[in-house]
Amino acid sequence: VQLQASGGGLVQPGGSLRLSCAASGFTLGYYAIGWFRQGPGKERDGVACMSSSDGSTYYADSVKGRFTISRDNAKNTVYLQMNSLKPEDTAVYYCATGRNLVRYSGSYYFAEYDYWGQGTLVTVSS
Repeated sequence: VQLQASGGGLVQPGGSLRLSCAASGFTLGYYAIGWFRQGPGKERDGVACMSSSDGSTYYADSVKGRFTISRDNAKNTVYLQMNSLKPEDTAVYYCATGRNLVRYSGSYYFAEYDYWGQGTLVTVSS
C-alpha cells in the first residue's frame, strides 16, 4: 500500500504546477483524499480535499480559486492543479487518505488518516 506524490519543482510567481499522487495496493476511489503542505518553520496545513462519495471538493481559504483537486479513478491517481502560484505557496506537499473531514482555521483536515505519501517540494521564487 503506497501513495506516491510527484510533480513538484521550482516555479516563478504567477506560474503553474500540477502535482500527482498515484496509489498502489488499494483503490483510491474508495477513499476521501486530500493534499496538505508544510512550509519552512510552519505546521502542516490542509490545502484541498475531495470526498469519496460524490466527489465534493473543499479548499483552504488561502488557495480557493487558484488550486483545483481532481481524481482519475482509471489511473488510481489524484491531482492538484496549482495556478497563480505565490512565494507563500512554497512548501512540501503531501497527499493522504482519511475520514471525517473537519474544517479548522480556514483549512480542511481529516479526523483520521489512513495513508500518507512521501511529499514533493514546491518552490515558488523568482
